[in-house]
Amino acid sequence: MTRPLSQQAYAKIIEMVFSGVLPAGSALHEARLSDSLDMSRTPVREAIKRMEYEGLLRREGRFLRVRPPTPAEIEEIFFLREAMEAQTARAAVTLPNTLFDEMTNRLRAFLAADGASTDGTGGSGDPAGFTEDEWRIDDAFHRMLARSMNNPILLRTLDRLRLRTYMFDRTRVPERFLAGTHEHLAILDALRAGDADTAERLTVAHLRNARDAVLSCLERYALGEVPR
Repeated sequence: MTRPLSQQAYAKIIEMVFSGVLPAGSALHEARLSDSLDMSRTPVREAIKRMEYEGLLRREGRFLRVRPPTPAEIEEIFFLREAMEAQTARAAVTLPNTLFDEMTNRLRAFLAADGASTDGTGGSGDPAGFTEDEWRIDDAFHRMLARSMNNPILLRTLDRLRLRTYMFDRTRVPERFLAGTHEHLAILDALRAGDADTAERLTVAHLRNARDAVLSCLERYALGEVPR
C-alpha cells in the first residue's frame, strides 16, 4: 500500500536532514521543498507541521528551522536509550547467529570501504566518506537488537529517540560512525557467544560514548567552533 503523500514528504525531508542537505539551523521553505520533492505544498506543509509538533523544528520569526537538541535533551534521550537498549542487548542473545553473521559482514564491508582494519586501526575518518548506507547500517544494528524484545511500542519509542540524535550527529559527529562500528562488532561477538552480560556492558559503553561525543559537539557548536 502506498503511503500518504504527507508521510512520503516527511520521510524525504528527514532524509535531507540526515544527509546534511538541511543541517541544524536550516530554514524550511515550503515552496522550495515542494519543488525539490516534486510534490504539492499541502503534503509538505503537513510534514513540516508534524516535525514541528515532534520538536524537530523551532520557529524563528517567519521561519521554522531544524532544531539541534539541547544538552539536557541529549542526557535525557541517552538515559532512556541506555535503560531500554541494555535490555534489548540481553534479549538479543536468543536471535539466530545467522543474523549476527549477516550484520557482521555488513559492518566489515563498511570498514573495508573506509580503509580501516577490523581491529580498530586505520581508516580515513573522513566525514565525506559516510553516506546514507552507513547510517542505515547503524540503524539496522540497533533495530535488530530492539526487535528481539518483540515489543512494537518499545521499537517505535527507540526509533523516535534515535531520530532526535541522528538528526544532529549524522553530519556533525561523523567520527563516531567508525568507532561505533568497532563497538558494534564487539557486541556482535558477545551475542554470538551467548554472553548476555558482556553484550549488555558493551552496549551501555557504546551508548555512553555516543552521548559524550554528541555533548562535546554541542558544546563546540554553541561556541561557534562547529559550522552551523
